[in-house]
Amino acid sequence: MAVWDDLVGQDRVAAQLAAAARDADALVTAAAAGSGGSAAADAASAPGASKMTHAWLFTGPPGSGRATAARAFAAALQCVSPDRALGGAPGCGFCDGCHTSLTGAHADVEVVRTDLLTIGVKETRELVRRAQLSPAGGRWQVIVLEDADRLTEGAGNVLLKAVEEPAPRTVWLLCAPSLEDVLPTIRSRCRLLTLRTPPVDAVADVLVRRDGIDPAVAAAAARATQGHIGRARRLATDERARERRAAVLRLPLRVDDVGGCLKAAQELIDAAAEDAKQVAEEVDAKETEELRAALGAGSGPGSRLPRGTAGVMKDLQDRQKRRATRTQRDSLDLALTDLMGFYRDVLALQLGSRTALANTEVREALERVAAGSRPENTLRRIEAVGACRTALDRNVAPLLAVEALTMALRAG
Repeated sequence: MAVWDDLVGQDRVAAQLAAAARDADALVTAAAAGSGGSAAADAASAPGASKMTHAWLFTGPPGSGRATAARAFAAALQCVSPDRALGGAPGCGFCDGCHTSLTGAHADVEVVRTDLLTIGVKETRELVRRAQLSPAGGRWQVIVLEDADRLTEGAGNVLLKAVEEPAPRTVWLLCAPSLEDVLPTIRSRCRLLTLRTPPVDAVADVLVRRDGIDPAVAAAAARATQGHIGRARRLATDERARERRAAVLRLPLRVDDVGGCLKAAQELIDAAAEDAKQVAEEVDAKETEELRAALGAGSGPGSRLPRGTAGVMKDLQDRQKRRATRTQRDSLDLALTDLMGFYRDVLALQLGSRTALANTEVREALERVAAGSRPENTLRRIEAVGACRTALDRNVAPLLAVEALTMALRAG
């Protein structure tokens, strides 16, 4: 299986990356033959000289697979398959370079993702320091920054210098939803690759082929999430995720009066908090126990931390609190995305569109709402959902933002 096989519905992007990987392989091979590492780096950064360059920016809507594309490219850059010498393309998926890159074990591939709201200056400086190192054993030093849109302004300025003056044999792979989410000075120095939302049929196929999901369940999950691969997999495999989504899709029928609006808003907030709590229960206890063991604390219920280590434990607790906040916001945003999909289906029914509905399992509710309102009402409700998502991005209190939304849905 080639490294590109998990890149669903992105044939054009896969072809571009495969061509760049071939040129990158040729550059490293030439350097090994005596041309010198700096010559390879200069060739990689010279405009028009190669399909390879030192900095890439992967953009695309949520679920398009931009991080998957970046990790696949990182693996292809480290490919050591002997077939390359016979004209085969890098990225076989089986060799040690590909396998360790994809599993996160390669010494020269650093994958950075965050479950916090931002990436700060301290973390970015550490990445820049690493970027100055020569490859320890691989062909390139590759840094994959999956959440480049979460860099603070200061962190972005720190990263800029590293992208402006790349170290030999270092490649930056940045991922963000859109160009506007990255500093103009950074994106102007990157080669842009734009991914699209994968077709629903392609997502269903990969769920069946890769995850062994029943075809009917896979098709329903892919249709419900409109091509978002990660969400489709979770919906197909997590019963609680399906229950939460079903509760969200019942919300439009519960906003007939003020009391119903406020109750629905509170339940939505509570569900998001429960989701964050579930993540905390799965991760926090393990992290805490591992840190206590690393600090030399005993394992008994009354064991104390060694002197001088309380600050380290507090840092972990603060990080866990920030992660819980982020998880709650992500859960809310997911619910709002489902709600927006509901009203898009309502609008399709009202306009007599032949577009396939995403939420066929609640068709009766869709038809009821469609019959009881006009298209302009539905458009205002879609706008209200978008305004709520914007308010949450601006750190408006979640309950206040969702209560305003449910009241707007009632008013139509």
